Amino acid sequence: MHFVSDNLKWSIQSSEYINKHIYFTARRDRCLRQDGVVVDPYYVVELPTAATAFALTEDDKVLMIRQYRHPIGEVILETPGGFVDEGEDFATAMKRELLEETGYAFSEVEYLGKMAANPGILNNYTEMFLAKGGKKIADQQLDHNEELQIVLLSIEELVEEVRKQSIKQSVHTNCVLYALMRLGRLTFSR
Repeated sequence: MHFVSDNLKWSIQSSEYINKHIYFTARRDRCLRQDGVVVDPYYVVELPTAATAFALTEDDKVLMIRQYRHPIGEVILETPGGFVDEGEDFATAMKRELLEETGYAFSEVEYLGKMAANPGILNNYTEMFLAKGGKKIADQQLDHNEELQIVLLSIEELVEEVRKQSIKQSVHTNCVLYALMRLGRLTFSR
């Protein structure tokens, strides 16, 4: 693939924090493009790295969750996941989130890649995993602001939910698609 120019990276001339909170840190940057144009203001929301997984139980069911997402005012179907604690290994964070949110432990956790949900304003990535061999070993250990319903679906049922656009969180849809490709359950023809 040929690109016209690789000189597209901006330099930050100054930054000012507007708000600092673990879940919502916002800053105003003054940036300089390579062609000399100043971009001011440019707002950036800083978030911790997140992790999510396509989680298969030992009896080949896909473990999904349903929860209310206040910013969009809807109860939506999602893959389990959450923020990675500072200094925590991504795979370890994923195993922790799976256990906390669902009570399931997994024998295998395989890395699928990472996605930026909205790189026009958000600075974080979500690390995506395929978890296999899930077994219920504990009760949910939810954060004070979490209320989750566990949903077990066959792969065929989940594919139908993707077709119906039931998974509203774009990174979670990507995680499902990457996992299905890794499992050989989704192929593309020419």
